[in-house]
Amino acid sequence: MASRIAPRSPTPVSIAAHLAFDDVHHSYGGPESVRGVTLAVDPGEVVSLVGPSGCGKSTLLRLAAGLERPSAGRVLLNGLVIAGPSEFVPPEKRGIGLMFQDHALFPHMTNLENVRFGLRGFTRAEAERQALLALDRVGLGTRGGEFPHMLSGGEQQRVALARAIAPRPAVILMDEPFSGLDSRLRDVVRSETLAILREARATCVIVTHDAEEAMRMGDRIALMNHGRIVEFGDPEMVYRRPESLFAARFFCEMNELIGWAHRGQIETPLGTFTGGEVKEGEAVVCIRPQAFRLRPAGEGLPGRIVAHRFVGEVDLLEIAMPGLDEPVLARVREDVNRKDGEDVGVEIDPSEVLVFASSRP
Repeated sequence: MASRIAPRSPTPVSIAAHLAFDDVHHSYGGPESVRGVTLAVDPGEVVSLVGPSGCGKSTLLRLAAGLERPSAGRVLLNGLVIAGPSEFVPPEKRGIGLMFQDHALFPHMTNLENVRFGLRGFTRAEAERQALLALDRVGLGTRGGEFPHMLSGGEQQRVALARAIAPRPAVILMDEPFSGLDSRLRDVVRSETLAILREARATCVIVTHDAEEAMRMGDRIALMNHGRIVEFGDPEMVYRRPESLFAARFFCEMNELIGWAHRGQIETPLGTFTGGEVKEGEAVVCIRPQAFRLRPAGEGLPGRIVAHRFVGEVDLLEIAMPGLDEPVLARVREDVNRKDGEDVGVEIDPSEVLVFASSRP
C-alpha cells in the first residue's frame, strides 16, 4: 500500500502572475538550444513543458528564473519585461520560485534552515515562523530539526517544495522534480504537489520528459523539439488530435503503416481508414495499441498471436497479420487467455487511428 503524506495546513494564496516568452532565443556558444519560443502561461495555470532530452526545456526554465540571459527575445511577467535586449531583472527580484531535479538542499543545514534560507526581508523569528508553516503545509512540520540525509527521497522533495512556496512566489518553476522517486512514491508525491499548487494558486511550469506525467499535471502541455514549441494545448487535445507525427509518437507508442490516400481514404494492408487532412499521396497511418480488439478466428481481420505478456491491467500481445513485415503491438484489457501461435480475429477501433502525410521524398 502506497504511503500517504501526513495531514497539512492549507496553503496561503499567492498572487498568481502571467508569464510569457516572446520570440526567445538562447545559445551556449554553439547551435541555439532555444529557437524562437513564444509561449504564454495564464495566472494560476499549471503548464507541463515536455519533450525529449536536450530539446531546450530546462534552458527555457533557467531563462524564466533569471539564471540565463536570452540571446534574443523577451521574457515578461505580468506584461513587464524581466529579460530582454536592454532589460534584466536579477533572479532574487523576480518573485519566482525554482525547484531543481536534485532538490538542491544544503546537507549541513536542517530542513527548517533549508526552507528559511530563501526568506529574505523578514526578521529571524518571522522567517522561522514562515518556514515552519511551509514545512507543515507539506506534512513535515515535525521534521524541521532533522537534516536532509535523514529523510527519504520523497520527503526531501517535499522540503524542496516547502522552500519554493515559503516566499509565496507568483510563479513556481519545477525542473523534473519527481524523476528521482520510485513509481509508487512518485504517484503519491505528484498528486500532493499538484494539490498544494492548486491551493497556492501560483502559476507553475513543470519540466518533464514523461508524457503521462505531463498529462496528469498540466492544465496545458507545451511539447518541445529541437528548441521549438511544436505543440501546445490541453492534454486531451495534444493526445487525441496531435498536429504532427512527432507529437503522436511522443504521447503514445504507435503501430505505423504506410498507406496511399485517395479522396480522403487511406488504403493499407489492414483495411481502409479515413485520411483527415490527407487527400492524395502517401500517408503514415498510426494505430494505437489499444485500438485492437480480439475476436474468434474467422471474424474480422486474420491474425496470429506470436507473443503474449501479462503486465497487470492489460495484456501485451504481438500479433502477426497478413501484409505486414512485423507483428503489431496490441494492449488488450479483456480476459485474453490465449496462447502463442493461436489464430484470432482482429478488429480495429477507428477512433484510435491517426493519419499524417508522409514526409518521405
